[in-house]
Amino acid sequence: MILQALYEYYQRKAADPESHIAPEGWEWKEIPYVIVINKKGEFVAIEDTREGEGKVKRARKFLLPQSVKRTVGLKANLLWDNIEYALGAKPTKKDKDGKTRKIEDVRKRHELFIEKILEDPELAKIPSVRALLHFLNNDPVKQIEESNFKEIWKEIIEENPFVVFKIDGYNHATICDDIRQVAKKTSTQKGTQVCLITGEKGDEIARLHPSIKGVKGANTTGAAIVSFNLSAFTSYGKTQNYNAPISQSAAFAYTTALNMLLSKDSQNKISIADSTIVFWAEKKLKHTYDLESDFPWFIVSQKDDPDRGVKAVKSLYRAFETGQLPKSNERFYVLGLAAPSRSRITIRFFRQGTVYEFGTNILQHFDDFKIARAPNEPEFLSLYRILTATALEYKMDNVPPNLASAVIESILDGTPYPMTLFHQCIRRIRAEREVTRARAAILKATINRFNRIHKPQEKEVTMALDPSNNNPGYRLGRLFAVLEKIQEEAQPGINATIKDRFYGAASTSPVAVFSQLLKLKNHHLAKIENTGRRVNFEKLITEIMAGISEFPAHLSLNDQAYFSLGYYHQRQDLFTSKKDNNKTENQ
Repeated sequence: MILQALYEYYQRKAADPESHIAPEGWEWKEIPYVIVINKKGEFVAIEDTREGEGKVKRARKFLLPQSVKRTVGLKANLLWDNIEYALGAKPTKKDKDGKTRKIEDVRKRHELFIEKILEDPELAKIPSVRALLHFLNNDPVKQIEESNFKEIWKEIIEENPFVVFKIDGYNHATICDDIRQVAKKTSTQKGTQVCLITGEKGDEIARLHPSIKGVKGANTTGAAIVSFNLSAFTSYGKTQNYNAPISQSAAFAYTTALNMLLSKDSQNKISIADSTIVFWAEKKLKHTYDLESDFPWFIVSQKDDPDRGVKAVKSLYRAFETGQLPKSNERFYVLGLAAPSRSRITIRFFRQGTVYEFGTNILQHFDDFKIARAPNEPEFLSLYRILTATALEYKMDNVPPNLASAVIESILDGTPYPMTLFHQCIRRIRAEREVTRARAAILKATINRFNRIHKPQEKEVTMALDPSNNNPGYRLGRLFAVLEKIQEEAQPGINATIKDRFYGAASTSPVAVFSQLLKLKNHHLAKIENTGRRVNFEKLITEIMAGISEFPAHLSLNDQAYFSLGYYHQRQDLFTSKKDNNKTENQ
């Protein structure tokens, strides 16, 4: 299902001349340096294709023959590679073992590079390729070292980067452009197995699939989704990827599509926590809402444009209200990937549905997370802010594994949020004694969505203060907030309030602390000089206590969440003017 969707995406992109997707057997590759030679095969110059400043330099992309998969042994790419293969140069950069390459090994690699070109006799007949072969067979390193490009050559020797070749004066980006019509597959074998993606028989089955690059945590050289590389995976005598037969053309198509979605400059890629997420629409509909453009802003926020996420959510609300959210059958796909080992990619989740289904579920998510807030806070909470609210020091690195993926699945499916999110939030509140807007919103959304599906008779938690809510935890949270406010007004500038000393005990074992806090309240009220203010506090406490028959010995985890919500709602109400309260109630 997943590979088939990616295969179909490649076919649609390949049919669009503006998509610039690589044809079969080719790929777009960033190459930092171009070696320029003349028609006689003599060195001319080195072109540095990198642009930008400092570490953010990006090399130019070229359309090149598809790279070989170097799992074991030595293999050369066609007409481009690193300087060991392409030029026979020995880099000063050490390998993984901390050793420099032996000159004999470098020569072997260079010989393989030349042999790769000579495999197809038709290629050697092309004038630019003949010039290149003459250059490669006449000590290319010596020619470069004796030129005026010694400084840039020192950098290249240290980096061992990829290089490609071009002929000075030719109307091409690289020599690779000249061979596109001539280059052909080295294998002409025909397969007898049916391809699992296309359902067709005839094309040769791919023994190894092209590498997939761009997944967080995976090798920079690429990793695999489909991979059988041990004898233990042998089934009915079939080894490697013959266990899951996919034709070479289909393997190329799905990996090319996925690599395009995962590329550095892709607009269809999000990285959050330990997950990498890609998404795409079956096709863009004219004059309707474009979910593909706004989707990433529902999850992450940008420092350069913090209001972009708010604009995206408002755009979705507007599309829903005006009928621009299409009710067609056009599909939208979301694929979550992770790399538990650097050489393999796992599927965290895969969701497909219509744009309308995903759009309405995303809107419901933002409705569920609406809660009273300070005027200077952003109107909507991004997923990034939601997840970090449950983590130590608000760092994404401390978010539990799989939690981000599980929350995204709940958003897309409209199902209850994972209880891990709920439990993590309670833990952070108890540890830090801080009920932030994001944490209160998590508790509200989790409780409401669970009750909406499993306990529809239960009353939903409101966006702002609900005086009619008689849940014991909610009432006690409100009472605790009022007692804290009394202390703050009685002792202006106090560093530590009752929240810092008693919040944990009050939210778990109310009977142990509330009798003491109520006695302490009388002492604090006596210090407030404004008589009207004292009377208002007494009335508010009386109203809250009317719904509390006795202080419970213990509060369940669910009631602890209500305690935090009651505390947050009451604090917001105490610091909000009546005018703002009326506005919130109307909303």
